[in-house]
Amino acid sequence: MQKLGNYILGKWVIGDGEGQPLYNAVSGELIAHASTKGLDYSDILNYGRTVGGSALRKMTFHERGLMLKALALHLRNHLDKFYSVSYLTGATRADSWIDIEGGIGNLFAYASLRRKFPDESFCLDGEPHQLSKTGTFMGHHLLIPKEGVALHINAFNFPVWGMLEKIAVNLLAGVPAVVKPATITSFLTEAVVKEIDASGILPKGALQLVCGSAGDMLDHVLSQDVITFTGSATTGIMLKSQQNIIEQNITFNMEADSLNCIVLGEDVDPGSAEWDIFIKEVRKEMTVKAGQKCTAIRRIFVPQHKLEDVHIALGKALAQTTIGNPTNEKVRMGSLAGLSQREEVQKQVQKLLASSQIIYGSMDSVEVIDADAQRGAFMSPLLLLNETPIASTEPHEVEAFGPVSTLMPYSSIDEAIALARLGKGSLVSSIVTADNKIAKQYVLGAGAYHGRILILNSDCAKESTGHGSPLPLLVHGGPGRAGGGEEMGGVRGVKHYMQRVAIQGSPTSISEISNVYQQNGKGKDPGKHPFTKYFEELQIGDQIITEKRLITSEDIDKFADLSGDHFYAHIKDTDFNGTMFEKQVAHGYFIMSAAAGLFVDSYEKNPVLLNYGIDELRFIKPVYPGSELYIRFTCKEKLPQEKKEETDIDKGIVKWLVEMFDETNELTGLATILTMVAKRSKE
Repeated sequence: MQKLGNYILGKWVIGDGEGQPLYNAVSGELIAHASTKGLDYSDILNYGRTVGGSALRKMTFHERGLMLKALALHLRNHLDKFYSVSYLTGATRADSWIDIEGGIGNLFAYASLRRKFPDESFCLDGEPHQLSKTGTFMGHHLLIPKEGVALHINAFNFPVWGMLEKIAVNLLAGVPAVVKPATITSFLTEAVVKEIDASGILPKGALQLVCGSAGDMLDHVLSQDVITFTGSATTGIMLKSQQNIIEQNITFNMEADSLNCIVLGEDVDPGSAEWDIFIKEVRKEMTVKAGQKCTAIRRIFVPQHKLEDVHIALGKALAQTTIGNPTNEKVRMGSLAGLSQREEVQKQVQKLLASSQIIYGSMDSVEVIDADAQRGAFMSPLLLLNETPIASTEPHEVEAFGPVSTLMPYSSIDEAIALARLGKGSLVSSIVTADNKIAKQYVLGAGAYHGRILILNSDCAKESTGHGSPLPLLVHGGPGRAGGGEEMGGVRGVKHYMQRVAIQGSPTSISEISNVYQQNGKGKDPGKHPFTKYFEELQIGDQIITEKRLITSEDIDKFADLSGDHFYAHIKDTDFNGTMFEKQVAHGYFIMSAAAGLFVDSYEKNPVLLNYGIDELRFIKPVYPGSELYIRFTCKEKLPQEKKEETDIDKGIVKWLVEMFDETNELTGLATILTMVAKRSKE
């Protein structure tokens, strides 16, 4: 009897007893058994915290990001193996692509996100706050990796993506993971984790896998742990309400079932580009993964007078969907994940039929290619019609987690918004319209009830990722019924696994702690001009104060002629009555240019390769002819860069704080400039 392994405590362990049988969703044949009996969840979680967490927290964001990139590249070399296993879940090649390569894509996306963070194990969050008049006392926020584990309890529909999209985020944050996939499809998750283990890329304890029952795992979670749950709202609420989780205020992120909707704009008519886009999107969302997506369209809202046209068009589109063995090239929709899942969907459809009728498909029969419709978990797509959506509760409360959707009419955009809200919180909604006024009205009216809204039309349809595709850099989650949580979301998601702590002290202390120079902190004598130092030699706080430069009216005139900027305030014979200025004033960009002339180490070739740009620039006080300008120039932050090609120059980006003062020692301008600086040659 084949049994799935549990990857725990740095090794593969087989659970005791027979365990739960797992079946091929297409043929009904037994694949394996899964058991976690005999596992000590206290030891598993503690191993993650002490071994995995300790190793990850010693790594910087950049090192952790490069680790994710290496892992993604490794997994991409084993796609054929993953696809062959994925077919057993009933998924077609296209379905599996979303799950497998979509998950790997998340690893790549978060690997690239490392550039948004410093080359440290922690980071600053937000803006600094000056807390005193003279600038000797300030506050900031620091983000530090939590010292627990990320416990991911995942759903059956995406056994690869569900794992990789979550661990990409917690690993970049420096937190280890324990993954508990839904048992019914855990054999695919196991296949991927076996390759992750074989790669040796992740530190021991950074990732653990349990295939089977969660047992008493939640009894052993601690306050530094983070739990994410994807599944039914009922199960999620039950888990979230456990005494241990409540008492220790354990972070619990839930993504629950969601009655997502799509709206056909009142401006869209049959034959238009938007009409075809709408029909295609609904068909795709009903049939991809056999409708087993948390983002799938469950409610279809169309203008009352276009109901029949939509009914006919969707029927024709769905009739083109070939169903059967996903390994057959002619098949476009595979089976559900298992017979038990089909029974559950049919049970939910019966509830929907209390106020709706089937207008396409059959509950009892389905034509399949190269398969047995009864032994496999096959099901016909079902399009239902409900003509009284305001009066009916079922379509807004019951989710059939399969290829099932309900068509409903609306009389106005306001009514469409009201119907969308009846879902009581959804992961995603789409509106197909070429009228941006309609789109704006819908977004502002329905936005509070959704985690994401797609505005779909001919402008973006060709490149749009579609209604059902959560993206790594955007939040995935939703309010109310959808669970009230957020996943991914780029930098936002990483912060979910970190503890925000407010720090207060002198700018010098905050600079030393954060390794980012804070304004008014004590500068360091660089010994020589900072531009003559290689990237490795520069220290945060290296500072020079330049000589002074007299700003003249002639300078301002010349800059106006050179730049073409003859704004009235820069012309000396302007009548300045009623303006904000006393007399001719220097261009802010001239002052910035003059500042560069003062702090740049001129003529001699040095490690500075180029000026990379300006992050922020503020003109604080007018500079008039006769003013004497000087600069305080400080190394603020260092960001290493990796070589894209072997022949590339080894380099990094350096941020410099540029403070511009006049003869009264008052600040006239403030900027953060970036330079690209070479690293010292290793030859």
